[in-house]
Amino acid sequence: MTRVQSSRRAAYGLACLALPLSAAAQAQESFFDTFYTLNQQRWYVSDGWANGPHQNCLWSAGQVTTGQGKLRIGFAAIPAGDRSYSCGEIQTKQAFGHGTFEASVKTPAGSGLNAAFFTYIGPAQGSAHDEIDFEILTKDTRTVETTTFVNGRSGDGLVGSGEKHALPHPSNWDYIDYAVTWEPNEVRFYVDKQLIRTITDPAMIPNNPQRIFFSLWGSDTLVDWMGPFEPPVGPISMQVDWVAYTALGEGCAFEASVLCAEAN
Repeated sequence: MTRVQSSRRAAYGLACLALPLSAAAQAQESFFDTFYTLNQQRWYVSDGWANGPHQNCLWSAGQVTTGQGKLRIGFAAIPAGDRSYSCGEIQTKQAFGHGTFEASVKTPAGSGLNAAFFTYIGPAQGSAHDEIDFEILTKDTRTVETTTFVNGRSGDGLVGSGEKHALPHPSNWDYIDYAVTWEPNEVRFYVDKQLIRTITDPAMIPNNPQRIFFSLWGSDTLVDWMGPFEPPVGPISMQVDWVAYTALGEGCAFEASVLCAEAN
């Protein structure tokens, strides 16, 4: 884990303090969401704060929209608070335990931006900081980074858990399916149903139920990791076709699931 990643995640827990939600309870109900509308019972839209000084945008409810069966998480040159830009984030209101987390995502391109599909829980929800990440740093839409955090640490104490993987095509060209199966003794990452990584080290496997997040944000300062920030020309968005959670022990629930491919 780099120092940049560590400082960013430390700041993330502070942002969650703004959520008017009680401590997360474990949920095991599987779901498949196609975003024809935003399910207000399931999703909380971040609004009115940022994760720390490294973030050059403010979470803004106006940057989260649905239409034609797509979720759009936006980034725009609309000043908000003390930030020059507005950006979008949603998270589930409940935390989910072991199982398979999946989404079909298309990102924008541009240096200095991070398009993320991940799970997270932390001190603001009365829990240790655990996390499982897919992050596309859109300076290079040909790759995705995978990471886990356990009790606020990435890796086994000697090396970070972050790895970079090639994508089947640039993430801004078309949708790509991302999936992670989290089990008590193993975490498996998939891209377009192809296994790209398996983690079995207990020090790198989260323990606590986590919420599901999508976010698109920018930074002027994390240049070593995200690249120099290049202001986008006009509003841009990360688009999500669908997202699903399948509880551990359940099988193929919808045609696009990685669990169906494994069953076959």
